[in-house]
Amino acid sequence: MRFLLDTHTFLWFINGHSSLSDYAREQIENIENIRLLSIASLWEMAIKVSIGKLKIGLTFKELYKLHVKGNAVEILEIAPEHLDILKTLPFHHKDPFDRLIISQSIAENIPVLSCDELFDYYKNIKRFW
Repeated sequence: MRFLLDTHTFLWFINGHSSLSDYAREQIENIENIRLLSIASLWEMAIKVSIGKLKIGLTFKELYKLHVKGNAVEILEIAPEHLDILKTLPFHHKDPFDRLIISQSIAENIPVLSCDELFDYYKNIKRFW
């Protein structure tokens, strides 16, 4: 299975957070699955670190090496197709990073591993948890 990790899902996974469901953890740990993380998630984390809303205790170079590469997670770059979908999305979700992740999920036709139920309001998106 190929899927896109929501930002909180990635953070909960790398921190061993109890909010991550057993099913979600199993899917991420399954080496047969292709796990993707949006570059928007790294951007979101960087902004939240810079304003004091998130502490990761690592440099982004370390985070990338240890947790992205170390867990064989691939980075999904932002493509023009993602932005074409983004500009047409209804505003069920106000968070710009989540809206981009939703757009990427739709454009790439891949599900998102997220507990955010607002994702379910968008057509053509598959969310599992």
